[in-house]
Amino acid sequence: METSNAVAALAALAQESRLSVFRLLVRAGPAGLAAGRISTELGIPPSSLSFHLKELLHANMVLSRQEGRFVIYVANYQTASNLIGFLSENCCVGSPCDCGSLSSCSPKSGRER
Repeated sequence: METSNAVAALAALAQESRLSVFRLLVRAGPAGLAAGRISTELGIPPSSLSFHLKELLHANMVLSRQEGRFVIYVANYQTASNLIGFLSENCCVGSPCDCGSLSSCSPKSGRER
């Protein structure tokens, strides 16, 4: 992931409503949710939600598709995965590590960080 793409993704997620939308879409899975359902679930007015979805789309954190008269939004798992990889690519100062999760990250070499 390019630094500029990471900055755009992080900026899009660095707002409470957008972060809530993204997390809701992650929970919804590949089926996604219509904008109206997102608005209802999170209590975000449609006009505000439209703005937030545009920001998430611009940062490539969500994807949209037309289904009849509804626009369905889905979390872009590839971008999210790339962002996590970008943020953790220098984990353990370049040493091989056992990073099942970043919270339990420890270098295999036994060195302390």
